[in-house]
Amino acid sequence: MKQETTKDRILLSALDLFSQYGYEAVSVEQIATAVGIKAPSLYKHYKSKQDIFNAIFAEMQRRYDEQTEKMDLHLADAAADKNRFSKITCDTLVKEVQDLIGYSLHDECVSRFRRLMTIEQFRSPEISALYTQRYVDRLVQYHERLFAGLIHADVMKNGDIHSMALQYVCPILISLSVCDRQPELEAQAMSQIDAHIRQFMSAYHTDLGRAGKAT
Repeated sequence: MKQETTKDRILLSALDLFSQYGYEAVSVEQIATAVGIKAPSLYKHYKSKQDIFNAIFAEMQRRYDEQTEKMDLHLADAAADKNRFSKITCDTLVKEVQDLIGYSLHDECVSRFRRLMTIEQFRSPEISALYTQRYVDRLVQYHERLFAGLIHADVMKNGDIHSMALQYVCPILISLSVCDRQPELEAQAMSQIDAHIRQFMSAYHTDLGRAGKAT
């Protein structure tokens, strides 16, 4: 198990403070105090508060990519997933999406980072753009590429690829947002995700018999 370094503790403490009070309200001195070091010592690891935020963003990206890799998903390379998704069943797809939502909700660092981004999107144009890119555009573009490959392989019915990607992704993002605000609705949200995915597959999959069966 990796031993936590001072740099790790700085990132975790900063993320905790940013997610509670917002980026602008937190000083480098407060972060250093939370870590148990002096501000000059913190500057040995990070040049500025912005540098800390950038490192947090990169770490959250790494964690999310690591989690999706464990699930054999490749958000940076939809072509790598085409063959896998050409054979996937509704039951398997539902479980994988629910598992990813569960990870996003219950991993403490990922949850805090999403809260930070949600707060700061209304204060910073740069963070607002990052929020859209990270939580909307990246997923929509991945599914556009994935669906294009599956349509070409005659696994999915032809249609407007951008609209199909939005139809698939948006209800999942809404469910995640609802759970962030009202965690007591998680079970209901998971049930709605199940129904959404099955309806989407029924509408667009070219082999409904296989798509509806369990592996």
